[in-house]
Amino acid sequence: MLGLIEQVVRTHTHGCKSFADLFAGTGVVAHHFNPSFDIVVNDILACNHYAYLCFFSYMPYDRGLILHLLTHYNQVTDLADNYYSQTFANTYLSAANLKKVGFIRDDLDQKLKEKEINEREHSILLTSLIYAIDRIANTVGHYDAYRKNGALEISLELRMPTIVNTHNTHNQIFNMDANVLAKHLQADIVYLDPPYNSRQYANAYHFLENIARNTKPPVFGSAGKMDLSSLRSQYCLKDAKEHFKEIINTLKARYILFSYNNTNGANPRSNTKISDTDILEILGQKGVVSVFSKDCTPFSAGKSAITNHQERLFLCAVDPYKLRHSLRNPQTKIKLDSISS
Repeated sequence: MLGLIEQVVRTHTHGCKSFADLFAGTGVVAHHFNPSFDIVVNDILACNHYAYLCFFSYMPYDRGLILHLLTHYNQVTDLADNYYSQTFANTYLSAANLKKVGFIRDDLDQKLKEKEINEREHSILLTSLIYAIDRIANTVGHYDAYRKNGALEISLELRMPTIVNTHNTHNQIFNMDANVLAKHLQADIVYLDPPYNSRQYANAYHFLENIARNTKPPVFGSAGKMDLSSLRSQYCLKDAKEHFKEIINTLKARYILFSYNNTNGANPRSNTKISDTDILEILGQKGVVSVFSKDCTPFSAGKSAITNHQERLFLCAVDPYKLRHSLRNPQTKIKLDSISS
């Protein structure tokens, strides 16, 4: 899909300096376009937000200090039980690894509170921890469940993330609802890749999100999920169309790129929530729409086959008159830096 996005941006957009990814997920698309554009990157999950601060921020950091702490964390032993080892022992990680996770996670917050590390350093170290967990986690690629009798003997190893600050000077990073951010955002290109079916995005990463937030909440069920109601995406629900219409109507952009899959006909939970007819109608009210597609192999958590599956990219070249009109909206004058992130 990244190749298709690159091709469309290169061929069908012109004179653009800024690129906003409002449902940025793991940040792959934002990372790809960071060398070419000033980027705005946003996601509702804290675990992704910390990764953005790690890789896309221009805040200073002490590499030597981070390497020293990584060595210390990798060597630490004889740790006491904590929330993570007591709650998740021998599920996603071994009890020993979870003792280390809990120690490191609390130590990072304590060091930030005591100003021994700054916000960027905290985010780099926390991202290193989250990536280390994900490398060895006893899962099948997501955290909806763990493998019974899975291998747990691999030790947790934190590594220095590969950070390139060269293109980060004017980047902006947010951790909020995309529809709220859209009301205050102005960018040349806005890329939207919301959830497209009823499978809630936060459910797949609840374990990493729990660690990122470090609020130590009660958990429920065999997967050990915390209360995720505040992270529930409206794009997974029956009123997804109305939320899509709202975000499109409020965006101030020259080009809108909208990625959406066609999984209708599979398990009902996998069916798309917004029809092609609605997408074309809503985008068409904003400007001229083109559609590009690529065949792909879909992910399916169940046994239902999904055939003729395509990833589609809708490009809306916004009508200049409508763009000028939207820029007169007083909300647009609010600086992004003033929005709580």
